[in-house]
Amino acid sequence: MLKSSIAAPRDLPLRFNRTRRRIYAYNFKERWWNPFERWYVAPVAYDWSQVRAERWRQISASTHGVIIRVGVVLSIVAPGTNKVIDRFHLSTMGADEHAWAYICTYMQKGPEALPPPDPPQDHNDVPWYNLAMRLAPKVQWPEDMDRESRTAP
Repeated sequence: MLKSSIAAPRDLPLRFNRTRRRIYAYNFKERWWNPFERWYVAPVAYDWSQVRAERWRQISASTHGVIIRVGVVLSIVAPGTNKVIDRFHLSTMGADEHAWAYICTYMQKGPEALPPPDPPQDHNDVPWYNLAMRLAPKVQWPEDMDRESRTAP
């Protein structure tokens, strides 16, 4: 349990580069059932044409009633097929189908078609009282991917 608290990075950011038509994901690979296997970050990049959104809903019963959770997952499909090769939870950022609509509008029409976004947040900023997150590794993109995801071709 300690490993799952401090081995995962502080955040799992997604970047969308409109001019390159690409999505960049800070992908964390873990095997919760094998504590001896190394967990690692594998940053990946995919073409925008491979991205699909899937809405999910989970209904569970508890002693306090029925709990319904919903969210959106970004699925990456193999080119020319509908075979899913990777997934990223958009809902881990507190996002839903409205966030997907915002992302699609940005990628198709640009930032001029959207209301101004909130100021960007540093993914490594964590509350002072969250000790486990302070011990977790910082988000650090590979240098070439960081440059590519922030610039035009």
